[in-house]
Amino acid sequence: MAAKLGGIHHVAIICSDYKRSKAFYTELLGLKILAENYRPERDSWKLDLQLADGSQLELFSFPNPPPRPSKPEAQGLRHLAFKVVKLTDFVAYLTANEVSVEPVRIDEFTGKAFTFFQDPDGLPLELYQQ
Repeated sequence: MAAKLGGIHHVAIICSDYKRSKAFYTELLGLKILAENYRPERDSWKLDLQLADGSQLELFSFPNPPPRPSKPEAQGLRHLAFKVVKLTDFVAYLTANEVSVEPVRIDEFTGKAFTFFQDPDGLPLELYQQ
């Protein structure tokens, strides 16, 4: 029997300002806090967050993390994409909360609408119409 992946359990994000990123992901994006732990040996916070489908984000803080290369695009993980039921409503919500959102585009292969915005550290996040 071949091994099969069951889905994504979590994605880890390292932030530069823990309080700011925690507010962004919990208060603005509405992710549920599962656990929050301070690790004194690393001077690091670890925040476990859950999305509506059960998948999780781990938010970490570390002293003086280097900035993430984004432009030009670097090798490795490019962005996170979140499913949304009504893209226009979520775009309006983000815009009303002073989050800059790129113009909505249509995926040429699926016909679905999508757009990008950034977290407080410039990590590209995508919204993808279900």
